[in-house]
Amino acid sequence: MPTYRLDLSYDGSGFRGYARQPDVRTVQGELEAALARILEPVSTAVAGRTDAGVHARHQVVSFHTETPVDCRRLPFSLTRLLGPEVVVYRCRRVPDGFSARFDAARRTYRYRILDRPHPDPLRRFTVWHVAHPLDAASMNETAGYFVGEHDFASFCRKAEGRSTVRTVTSAGWRRLPDGLLCLEIEGLAFCHQMVRSIAAFSVEVGRGRLAPEEAVRVLEARDRNAARGAAPPHGLVLWRVDYDVAFGNEHR
Repeated sequence: MPTYRLDLSYDGSGFRGYARQPDVRTVQGELEAALARILEPVSTAVAGRTDAGVHARHQVVSFHTETPVDCRRLPFSLTRLLGPEVVVYRCRRVPDGFSARFDAARRTYRYRILDRPHPDPLRRFTVWHVAHPLDAASMNETAGYFVGEHDFASFCRKAEGRSTVRTVTSAGWRRLPDGLLCLEIEGLAFCHQMVRSIAAFSVEVGRGRLAPEEAVRVLEARDRNAARGAAPPHGLVLWRVDYDVAFGNEHR
């Protein structure tokens, strides 16, 4: 059956996450309802299931359909139904059997923090306001301890029967030109609340409450109670999803 790939962005503020749930508004629910209006009912696969309030600069969805698809028109038609919260900016036919979830080679997330006494009302839905100056250098040192293959049980909400071992290929904090602190972290896959938990732990280091090397002890504990909870969801953005060349590597 013909397989299609959609590239999209969304503001997650008004959704209870990406994945379809009964009786609540989700990105998948809205997207599949729009696809049913334009094409036919389809079931979609997604590169990364974002939580309630989490945003996506670059998300990837795949689906199968026998209905003819005009990939030039479909992004505009979907965006008319879903915008301005959800914008579909690319459609393409891909090799049969492609899965947005299982064929992803890398996923990159960014978490952004405003560390000053007063919040910014214009960014209240997209950054975490921390009313204390943070030590970016110590936070960046902390991020280095998460690179490599580790059991992230201390930093994840464990799902029954699923491993919490993950491989992080790069991670680092930096100060952006607009003054925000930004964590960029890349890996094949992440478990539930992993990036937000790393962000929360890093803030404790940035405030001087923990030393960067404490990350090793917490990782080795493999105990959710050993970490410092999870940072708020609205500061997190699925920034980029990469695939092998056969599936198209382009991203915004």
